[in-house]
Amino acid sequence: MDNSATDSPQTTSKYLWDAALYDSKHSFVSQYGTDLVELLSPQRGERILDLGCGTGHLSHRIASAGAEVIAIDSSPAMIERARESYLHLRFEAADATDFHFSEPFDAVFSNAVLHWIKEPERAIACIWRALKPGGRFVAEFGGKGNIKKAVDAIYRAIETAGYPPGMELNPWYFPSIGEFGTLLEKQGFCLTYATLFDRPTPLEDGEKGLRHWIEMFTNVLLERIPNDKRADIITDVEDQLRPELFRNGTWVVDYRRIRAIAIKEHYP
Repeated sequence: MDNSATDSPQTTSKYLWDAALYDSKHSFVSQYGTDLVELLSPQRGERILDLGCGTGHLSHRIASAGAEVIAIDSSPAMIERARESYLHLRFEAADATDFHFSEPFDAVFSNAVLHWIKEPERAIACIWRALKPGGRFVAEFGGKGNIKKAVDAIYRAIETAGYPPGMELNPWYFPSIGEFGTLLEKQGFCLTYATLFDRPTPLEDGEKGLRHWIEMFTNVLLERIPNDKRADIITDVEDQLRPELFRNGTWVVDYRRIRAIAIKEHYP
């Protein structure tokens, strides 16, 4: 999950990601991540890890500031597309909960990734180990209440169609600031900045936008539904959400994000 990512589905997720569709219909992920790059404030000569780089657009932006960037993503399709687009950068396939580098980083950057990781403690431990003493971790991801209206509508549509909702298929981790901050501090980070904010997110492709979004980011919730029944369920979801989330010809999904900065403060 590009930092663009992901909503970059970068890590322990079992998704098979369509990198071309991700770039062509969901470019908002990397576009919203540009503000996070400004918060990172990469400096010339810094060594920075882009965790969950997706198709590499934000990795390129960070490198353009003069930093040395290494970018990882668990999706081979995303890595392949990133390598094709940015030949001068280093991209590697790796899992956010199990990666290792011999040289430490000045910063770890992660956009729209951590909400795909159901074992956040493992990811935080890897990030901590990857940083130099005093290094910073800068991240944005889905927070408590993220896409709640959309997901609730999907569950209702599945049940209306006569299928069990499959709550156990939910692939996301949407914590509160308190919950996530506690995990960071337990690992030895000092949380220096954190905010939870609503970010209503317009989707691309007009009337088809929500359908494409469901197929890209929430298809795991429909994996037990026969293929010939899925279109009807998605239509039901559209009908439920249209009065509130379809505005002037554009679908606007109820995103809510956590943005955080933490410093590696305690050392072994």
